[in-house]
Amino acid sequence: MANKLWEKNFEINKEIERFTVGRDRELDLYLAKYDVLGSMAHITMLETIGLLTADELKQLLAELKKIYAVCEQGKFVIEDGVEDVHSQVELMLTRKLGDIGKKIHSGRSRNDQVLLDLKLFTRHELKEIAEAVKILFDELIQKSNQYKDVLMPGYTHLQIAMPSSFGLWFGAYAEGLTDDLLFLQAAYRMTNRNPLGSAAGYGSSFPLNRSLTTKLLGFDSMDYNVVYAQMGRGKMERNVAFAMATIAGTLAKMAFDACMFNCQNFSFVKLPKECTTGSSIMPHKKNPDVFELIRAKSNKIQSLPQQVMLIMNNLPVGYFRDLQIIKEVFLPAFDELKDCLQMAAYIINKIEVNKNILDNPMYDPMFSVEEVNRLAADGMPFRDAYKKVGLDIEAGKFVPNKNIHHTHEGSIGNLCNDKIQALMNKTLDEFHFENIKEAEKQLLK
Repeated sequence: MANKLWEKNFEINKEIERFTVGRDRELDLYLAKYDVLGSMAHITMLETIGLLTADELKQLLAELKKIYAVCEQGKFVIEDGVEDVHSQVELMLTRKLGDIGKKIHSGRSRNDQVLLDLKLFTRHELKEIAEAVKILFDELIQKSNQYKDVLMPGYTHLQIAMPSSFGLWFGAYAEGLTDDLLFLQAAYRMTNRNPLGSAAGYGSSFPLNRSLTTKLLGFDSMDYNVVYAQMGRGKMERNVAFAMATIAGTLAKMAFDACMFNCQNFSFVKLPKECTTGSSIMPHKKNPDVFELIRAKSNKIQSLPQQVMLIMNNLPVGYFRDLQIIKEVFLPAFDELKDCLQMAAYIINKIEVNKNILDNPMYDPMFSVEEVNRLAADGMPFRDAYKKVGLDIEAGKFVPNKNIHHTHEGSIGNLCNDKIQALMNKTLDEFHFENIKEAEKQLLK
């Protein structure tokens, strides 16, 4: 059995080991390639302060690049008896390079090592989520423009209220995603700061060059105060979780709408048949299972900030093993949210709308406000117009004029989709994802 990095001359009880290691070996596979990138930056810095020779650095970088390639191929494994990803990488290096491999840990702790891994992983995942949001956004804007002239009922209290349109409905969720991306950008900026060099949370007696590792890894800045760097564990995950929950909230609401509008009582939309399922006994059923699962998964993601908060909110300053449990709920959540975004984009692309909803006279009363406004514009006091139209509806004499002409910004006749598109593009540009792409490219070249 391989020794633990921290092990002395006694063997830990097997049940205690099982309990304390938990799911770390499984979850650390998410972090493997980022652990390698962090080690490459760290040893490059160690060579500049004299803790590695140029030849040692060359050998270590060559082997780390090989390990990174193994990670990229999905073939990286944490062997039995090896505690975590950090131990596995160091073990692989010492097998190849002997004592040189043992030098990579100088000037850092597993505390700042895992902090760094989590930040590198998280910023990559936030980039993928932002890109998935943009794909869904584009589908929604396209559908909004395509069906901008198709009217549908708008509701308050689930009562027929006023005229809306598919242009408004699709566009509303598109604009919702632009606001959600602002939360994601804030979370990304807090994530994209370098904790490496904070060691166990109190710095190091080695003359570490933290500015260099910040530059090598493409961070915007460092977490300057070493105590705060350690305090950031859990806080980063909570803030990112809130951003993810915001996106999930938009998805869940849209999924509910789509399920409702798809049912026969509404028949506003028709979902792609491959996204529905049948019944074992009712041959007519086409259940909106994909949107129902998007709704459930999105609601689950909305609980993530509370889970993170309850794990870390009563911890004092310093590192505690409690923080390990955050990984169990946090790391898998990214794949789940990306999955929901991709499925939603697919359905929106294929969805069909009913262009003849308003042929049904049950929707006639939703034009009552249009008539009240017409009468008021012609000089009748608003309250008198309101009363007249109300009495006409009760008497069955109301005849709606369905040719409506809304012109103000954001209304049926003036969706402002170009402005919404510009907001989305501006927010995406401000992430500056190209900086991390270039930094990682330089490390690996």
